[in-house]
Amino acid sequence: MSSELKKRSPAAEATLTMLWERVRKIGDLPGFAKAVSSILSAMRGEEELEFNMTQTVLSDPALTQKVLRLANSAMYSAFGQKIATVSKAVIVLGTETIGHLALGLKLIDELTAVSPDSNAAHLEMEKAVLAGHVARQVAATANYHDAEEAVVCSMLHSLGRMMVVFYMADKWTEVKQKCANASGFESQSHAEDLCAEKMLDISLEDIGRATAEKWGFPSGLLNSMRQIMPEVGASAPLTQTDWLAALSTMSVSCADALCEADEMGAEQLRKLTSGYADMLGVDANKMMGAIEVAKQSSSAELTAVHVARRNNAEKRAGSSNVKVDSEDLRRKLVGILRHGIADMQDVSNSATPSQMMAMALESIYQGLGQKRAVAFMHNYKDGKYVGKISFGAGMNAMLPHLVFDDSRHPDVFHAALASDKIIYIEHAKEPDFAAKLPHWWRATLQSAHSFMILPLSLNNHPAGFIYGDWAEDAAPFQLTETEYLLLNEIRAKVVHSLERRRQAIAVATAQKTTANRT
Repeated sequence: MSSELKKRSPAAEATLTMLWERVRKIGDLPGFAKAVSSILSAMRGEEELEFNMTQTVLSDPALTQKVLRLANSAMYSAFGQKIATVSKAVIVLGTETIGHLALGLKLIDELTAVSPDSNAAHLEMEKAVLAGHVARQVAATANYHDAEEAVVCSMLHSLGRMMVVFYMADKWTEVKQKCANASGFESQSHAEDLCAEKMLDISLEDIGRATAEKWGFPSGLLNSMRQIMPEVGASAPLTQTDWLAALSTMSVSCADALCEADEMGAEQLRKLTSGYADMLGVDANKMMGAIEVAKQSSSAELTAVHVARRNNAEKRAGSSNVKVDSEDLRRKLVGILRHGIADMQDVSNSATPSQMMAMALESIYQGLGQKRAVAFMHNYKDGKYVGKISFGAGMNAMLPHLVFDDSRHPDVFHAALASDKIIYIEHAKEPDFAAKLPHWWRATLQSAHSFMILPLSLNNHPAGFIYGDWAEDAAPFQLTETEYLLLNEIRAKVVHSLERRRQAIAVATAQKTTANRT
């Protein structure tokens, strides 16, 4: 996207060089770039797009819970479905929405964790959160197809300011001092933007766009990071990228206004709503109502941010001393399995076998507290079982090595597939059991202390299986009759989806044969 950025002066390049050097020393804001990269990669994936997004979200437990909480919020109540798994959230809401939702939540998490000493940095971060809430409410009022995209665009619209405040605090202090008593500007933030541009030889907007470009943001986000000023009585409809840029500009300006003194802020809000209403295709009164809802909804979130920031160090220090009641944990995990089954039931007549498999794998991985989980499918043509999708640290790199021949061998995996019964191995490391473990398992998954195999059979022929294990340093996870019953329910739903696909293929083949004959 460099071609879309105006050519920078040597002085502007010098400022960016200084900024990148400080980022290198302190760390990305603050590690957000890594999260952005993984989420955007999942959004851009060409194959297994839905599963890649599920896998990316599940790699962060805190993000997983927040995504599910928001997916079940009033914002998406129109879908009328309780969503208990990320896999179902991706199916129902789509990879784009979940990806943007995850980006917004991850930015808030990272801003919470960094806890900078500067009050100015706190304020800019809170304004970004507030701008995101404004964007979500206004986008929903305008029936925009991806409210979460609007949230991310608005939160990152002031990225340049956040970068300067966080990494160049000395420069920002000078900016604040020089324009402390500025007059003749539409807002204090506008005065600061112009003063910063003069001092740094580059605008805050260009700094934000340069950062976004460096982090590999997609074109939609990058193109929204520009100012589009209000225009009363606008008639020509905006393009999607211009609409997002206008919404983002308006949302950030609203966040500024909401942080001003009551009378001054109220006047700014009136000007903003009247100026942007026609441009965004939203009635001015409805827009004002949406902004008020955003103000209230952000209040609780910002309170939570303050609490999280205050408790962050305490959590790190005391987390190892927390004791977990084993029965409470088991009840929680069984609940996850039950909710996963409900998710699968809700979409059983519309989901593809791969979508059903993803929900099954996620439910088992989460509901049994496993270290790793893999779905293997039987490739009849090549005579092999191949690991297709997986959860767990390092599993993406390991997946290409999870392949073995379907010719029968005297090992535990072929025994499970032949019997079509769930097999649970409590002590995989016992010497007497070593002969029953295949070479491919010892070469890839041998760190497991315990593991389970859930065969999937179609017309009495093995179609694949689900594998899950527990860590070497964890106590063996004792499966009870309750878990076995729930696992069999999950298995039945996956097999049903495979059978439904087999029948569809058979019907299509028969129709094609009939057509060829005629």
